[in-house]
Amino acid sequence: MSTWVIALVTIVAATIVYKLLKLISGPSLPLPPGPRPWPIIGNLPHMGPMPHHGLATMALKYGPLMHLRLGFVDVIVAASASVAEQFLKVHDANFSSRPPNAGAKYMAYSYQDLVFAPYGPQWRLRRKLSSVHMFSGKALEDFTHLRQEEVGRLTSNLASSRSKAVSLGQVVNVCTTNALTRVMIGRRVFNDGNDGFDPKADEFKAMVVELMVLAGALNIGDFIPALEWLDIQGVQGKMKTLHKKFDAFLTNIIEEHKNSKIEKHQDMLSTMLSLKDGPEDGGRLTDIEIKALLLNMFAAGTDTSSSTTEWAISELIKNPNILTKLQEELDSVVGRDRLVTEADLAKLPYLDAVVKETFRLHPSTPLSLPRIASESCEVFGYHIPKGSTLLVNVWAIARDPKEWNNPLEFKPERFLPGGEKANVDIKGNDFEVIPFGAGRRICAGLTLGLRIVQLLTATLAHAFDWELENGLNPKKLNMDEAYGLTLQRAVPLSVHPRPRLSPKAYSS
Repeated sequence: MSTWVIALVTIVAATIVYKLLKLISGPSLPLPPGPRPWPIIGNLPHMGPMPHHGLATMALKYGPLMHLRLGFVDVIVAASASVAEQFLKVHDANFSSRPPNAGAKYMAYSYQDLVFAPYGPQWRLRRKLSSVHMFSGKALEDFTHLRQEEVGRLTSNLASSRSKAVSLGQVVNVCTTNALTRVMIGRRVFNDGNDGFDPKADEFKAMVVELMVLAGALNIGDFIPALEWLDIQGVQGKMKTLHKKFDAFLTNIIEEHKNSKIEKHQDMLSTMLSLKDGPEDGGRLTDIEIKALLLNMFAAGTDTSSSTTEWAISELIKNPNILTKLQEELDSVVGRDRLVTEADLAKLPYLDAVVKETFRLHPSTPLSLPRIASESCEVFGYHIPKGSTLLVNVWAIARDPKEWNNPLEFKPERFLPGGEKANVDIKGNDFEVIPFGAGRRICAGLTLGLRIVQLLTATLAHAFDWELENGLNPKKLNMDEAYGLTLQRAVPLSVHPRPRLSPKAYSS
């Protein structure tokens, strides 16, 4: 009997069992509305190539609380602030774990990381470790000088780029990666090479982007488990290949760290290695857990900040009047003889509004990382089944015309006093804009990520005027998105930086 015949018989049998179980244990309340699913594959065809766009379009017809069936998996979609609040605040405890998926299995060391690990004692240990050593208020202040040094190095390199156009996302990614790794592992991972940048950085960013694309793919095996072994799309094979590259990269970092001649490291990796011999009752980390945590930091902590900064500068180039206002504020507070420091950030309300507006229109994670219902519950009179996957359409919520005036317009003033959302923050308390998520599984690196994006955006706007490559008119700048787990520009931003400060500012 051929492989395909076996697969077909398996699917038919699974479908019959699934239908019978639904009939036997059917709830008294209705499921949320949604499009009629196709046989076996369910609503997978309705998702389209850009799921956050497809789901936003469906929400216009079926409402902000939807039920889909992707293969054999019940999926609940939240596409408004009020619905998101129900799941991420009112029912947060019930949705604190992740559903099984190929990305976590094949790339994140089979759920032994922080991002995809099930909620429980080991997850709390990893979260605490990250929070104390990377993201606490003390850690942020202790390592301020490292971030400023790396941003200063970036600025100096850009100022000396002369007439050559630079790929802004790439060079910013080098900066964010080195700033993070100096805290994580006690050293930079990319050195200054030709024109100030290490060619190895291109390969690293490509690896991170590929990881995000693969992690964001709708893998059929996740929704029709009987077909997982076939790997119809080839996604799992690509995940395994990429995992080997990252594993070799991380293993090398750990070995170099162990063999370093520095007697006392004051970095996160040293702390994690010391926990290899910790107590077995929740205080011990294995080698695999250490690599999984490092992978989270490298993947989630570098590309999200650099891509958001790239979007911010893109919007400022496309809206020169906004860039002028921001530069006026920066010149007034900082002057033209030095670069911006983190101490300046609290005095720059227009910058804060620009960054908030960037996170609103271009959230680094357009669809929240999925959560799973531990138990059945009721939301707005609808039955939410146990085991269903929750997706929060962060992108659609932040563009909801019921919440935002002219939602597609880049308008920082909406966050200033007198604006429509003057008192709204982006830290998970106001559900109309939640780029970092909310609740128990809110992004652990929220404070650090926000700080880095603010410092980079302020510095790049203050230190340079920007011209597009080949004299392209800013109004014609392509702002299309490339979908993945994180939101990339479809066309990388290629620009000429023109220094606007006194020369001594770039050599400090």
